[in-house]
Amino acid sequence: MTTLVVGASGATGINLVEQLLNRGQKVKVIVRSPEKLPKSWINNDLLQIISASVLELSDKEMSEHVFDCHSIASCLGHNMNWKGIYGQPRKLVTDTTRRLCNAIKTNNPESPVRYVLMNTTGNRNRDLNEPISFGQKIIIGLLRLLLPPHVDNEKAADYLRTQIGQNNDFIEWVAVRPDGLTIEEEVTDYEIHPSPTRSAIFNAGKTSRINVGHFMTNLISDDDLWNKWKGQMPVIYNKSSLD
Repeated sequence: MTTLVVGASGATGINLVEQLLNRGQKVKVIVRSPEKLPKSWINNDLLQIISASVLELSDKEMSEHVFDCHSIASCLGHNMNWKGIYGQPRKLVTDTTRRLCNAIKTNNPESPVRYVLMNTTGNRNRDLNEPISFGQKIIIGLLRLLLPPHVDNEKAADYLRTQIGQNNDFIEWVAVRPDGLTIEEEVTDYEIHPSPTRSAIFNAGKTSRINVGHFMTNLISDDDLWNKWKGQMPVIYNKSSLD
């Protein structure tokens, strides 16, 4: 099995790739700046590094890169500086998701490819009509106006929900929603819920990036876990943040 990872040079993407490699899985990464990757990856026979900006790849190149992949994982995000928030590409996550899914469909795979999208608890799963307070609705509305990355996250998940849907012949998907992201050195206990159990704005929990990588790795490699969550937007919290 081979997994293609985009956003592999980010803090969560690095954790995901490390855990896939530790389980003996083949991994491809598309990265604009390979020099940012851990030096230990360079000579790893399980890893193929593709040096490119993902949205600058041609449709043909995209299809070739995903051709032999059993799964694709996106840990893409916007840099939290002025250029990353307000510069181009504003729809980085959404456009990458759309183009990768189109590439999968072009290849006409015999069995569905798993697409795992890292998302956020600030985005509701509209399939479940998740309730939020009036105050949170106001804040989310302001985020949509002021922060293009939030809209990008919403539209990427909406693309999977509405354009790929639940019965696509070529693609199955899960959108993983962590809460407030933290940096930890080791995997710790965590819990998975279909929807947020606390307010992402007024009572946020914590989720370590390494735990997100662990859960995404399990989704990719564990058929039972995949079948439990496919077509959904599970929320992940560090267990300690629920106490």
